[in-house]
Amino acid sequence: MAVNISTRKGNVKNKRSHALNATKKRQNLNTQVYRLEDGTKVRLSTKEIRTLKKNEQAV
Repeated sequence: MAVNISTRKGNVKNKRSHALNATKKRQNLNTQVYRLEDGTKVRLSTKEIRTLKKNEQAV
């Protein structure tokens, strides 16, 4: 079971029709299950996974 450690939230925006009616639309994050080096599974967004991989290469 993956643990959700991300604090990021999705966007909320208005969806507009041709008659300019506004209805709320939720744009969720692209979350993936990622395995850390110690073997634990965590649920992170793809942006956070890219940042982790970039920082691993820099070290």
